[in-house]
Amino acid sequence: MNRRLFLNLAGSAAVSGLLRPTAFSANAPRPNILLIYADDLGYGDLSCYGAKNIRTPNLDRMAKGGVRFTDAHSSSATCTPSRYSMLTGEYAWRKKGTGVLPGDARLIIDPKRPTLPGMLQNAGYRTGVVGKWHLGLGDGNLDWNGEIKPGPLEIGFDSAFLMPATGDRVPCVYVKDRRVVGLDPKDPIKVDYQKPIGGEPTGRKNPELLRVHPSHGHDMAIVNGVSRIGYMTGGKSALWVDEDMAAEFVKRGIEFIDQQGREPFFLYFATHGIHVPRLPNRRFAGKTSMGPRGDAIAELDWTAGQLLDHLERRGLAKNTLVIFTSDNGPVVDDGYKDDAVEKLGGHRPAGPLRGGKYSNFEGGTRVPMIARWPERIKPGVSGALVGQQDFFASFATLSGAKLGKDAAPDSFDVLPALLGESTKGRDWIVEHARALSIRRGEYKLIAANPGPAVSRYTNIEMGTGSEPQLYRVTQDPGEQKNLAGTMPDKVKELSALLEKVKASPRSRVDVRTSVDNHQ
Repeated sequence: MNRRLFLNLAGSAAVSGLLRPTAFSANAPRPNILLIYADDLGYGDLSCYGAKNIRTPNLDRMAKGGVRFTDAHSSSATCTPSRYSMLTGEYAWRKKGTGVLPGDARLIIDPKRPTLPGMLQNAGYRTGVVGKWHLGLGDGNLDWNGEIKPGPLEIGFDSAFLMPATGDRVPCVYVKDRRVVGLDPKDPIKVDYQKPIGGEPTGRKNPELLRVHPSHGHDMAIVNGVSRIGYMTGGKSALWVDEDMAAEFVKRGIEFIDQQGREPFFLYFATHGIHVPRLPNRRFAGKTSMGPRGDAIAELDWTAGQLLDHLERRGLAKNTLVIFTSDNGPVVDDGYKDDAVEKLGGHRPAGPLRGGKYSNFEGGTRVPMIARWPERIKPGVSGALVGQQDFFASFATLSGAKLGKDAAPDSFDVLPALLGESTKGRDWIVEHARALSIRRGEYKLIAANPGPAVSRYTNIEMGTGSEPQLYRVTQDPGEQKNLAGTMPDKVKELSALLEKVKASPRSRVDVRTSVDNHQ
């Protein structure tokens, strides 16, 4: 690893204004919060994180005017659990049924529990969600042709415009608040994840109808010439157009921002990009040399730029905290033959990290994260250890809300780190993939988890092993040298800490206090 890359990872370009106390005047207006949540974007996929084959000028501009984090983590190495943890402040591995969901799954967030949007709503924020949901809708046996609830409006959002699950899962329709958009009642939607419906063609039996072919799975219902996961019929007038999705989400996000009144807003803007199927708008075709995956990154950068520019036009940019990050690490082949593997070239989606989506290695959860707030944040680079589940407790401080003891059980207040005012983030963090790993200080322990070393579907190193693995990730971010055999005391220490976190349902209160008091 070259010196420049190592220093970049270590966050040695320290932010200015470090260690200033995070204090907010009671009379100062509270900031708007815009959370842009990308999908499957890797640590090395942006030019501000070292990518050479892709240019991301809008996100580079955001990084230049804000804090770019080098040790920020999603709470899981895949989508549904990351989103669950971020909105609840609870590690998803504590709750059954929070794995990757089918498109007809019931809502997995209990409407009775405290949530991030609900907390901000109670604090006087206007709350909205636009984009990918993938947390389930309804309470089972959902009828897509009627009122759809419980959903986002029942857990703290004032408004919602959603893709129900993912782009590769049916139903391929948008939901606004509690209704499918543009549905003709004479053409009702039917969804089934167990068996085909009627005599509709499928990708498995009718490959001649496809314009994008699957590499594994993804061979069920055909929508817009692309076979998906799951079966559906009906709803023809409501079907989305894949190539127009990014622009549609931008339009809906801007509409939400334009409803700005006296109260501050919180907008959770969850992109589809760069998840499969990668079908960016034709104006991005050929923007990179890497095919649809590279062009989808260009479209993602455009998306962020549209939102940032609109804040400027509305005079809202100075007092809006914008956070850009991703739900997990990268994957190149995630189910479609779209030339992503063939055209990857020298690009490294995870940068210097090992693994990617689904993996126990750092590439699974260490993701890009940029925070910008012109009135408060001074530009720089931070190596503070932070996790997305920490947004809950941190935004509570930012908004002046009070957290109950049982709210956000795994969320730590790291607001000074998020604002670039301290290099001190978390002391430890749990990473969730096939197994649980724990980071503390310089070291990371991956718990024993026997299995294939490399996924035969995605060709990603999974970080499996019949014995625990120990890495000094501050010096070895690529996790090449397993130190478990030479540092048994460190393995024992981190194993005990991981067991303590697993045993406590409230690490924010129980574990953090005991650990911090015995350093």
